[in-house]
Amino acid sequence: MTRLAILAALLAGCTQDVDPAWQLDHDRVISVRATPPRIASGETAQIDALVGRKGAPPAELDPDSAEVVSPASLAGTLARSATHWTVTAPGAAALAAGRDELGLPAGDPVPVRLRVRFADSGLSALKVVWLGQHTDNPVIAPVTVDGMDGLAAAQFTVPAATDIPLAVTFDDTYNINWLTSCGTMHDFDLARAHLRIEPADPQSGILAIVVRDALGGVDWHLWPIAAR
Repeated sequence: MTRLAILAALLAGCTQDVDPAWQLDHDRVISVRATPPRIASGETAQIDALVGRKGAPPAELDPDSAEVVSPASLAGTLARSATHWTVTAPGAAALAAGRDELGLPAGDPVPVRLRVRFADSGLSALKVVWLGQHTDNPVIAPVTVDGMDGLAAAQFTVPAATDIPLAVTFDDTYNINWLTSCGTMHDFDLARAHLRIEPADPQSGILAIVVRDALGGVDWHLWPIAAR
């Protein structure tokens, strides 16, 4: 066997163990959220995350530790409150120093890059919080699951071996991910997707949607779901 063929065989073997992008049932940081994602001077953003766990439902968690990766001059914007990590936007002079460090034009929002860690799983992730400008996270509404109002339902029971339509109203400027630990997700990265739960699939689990906008905002929603 040639060296190229050996490499191809190894790569093929590795890909068999990779979970699909829509699969919730594995250990990973699905998304880190700052609320709000962009803050003006004097405002504070709270940090949390959606974390996937193998063999368990995903969880909304506060990071166990966090640090400012850049710019170093704004390391003091990060603090730990009684329950959450927070970032507070400083005044004009400190923002100007941050822009100088990053080589940004005057008046531009300043990206503070964070690294957050989760002790139990050993997972970590990066998150950018923007200082000097206020924006809010996107709001996932309306959203429908099998034609039903997703925000009015605490959980869903859906027919097995049937395409279950999923829909949310966002345009192409948003990044949309439908995720599940129950069945197979189709078109997981589109505003309109569908879930199908075959008899051989896990018959219950979690359905989730995560939506990100172009300004660093993120929102998510989760439902228990089961086949009947």
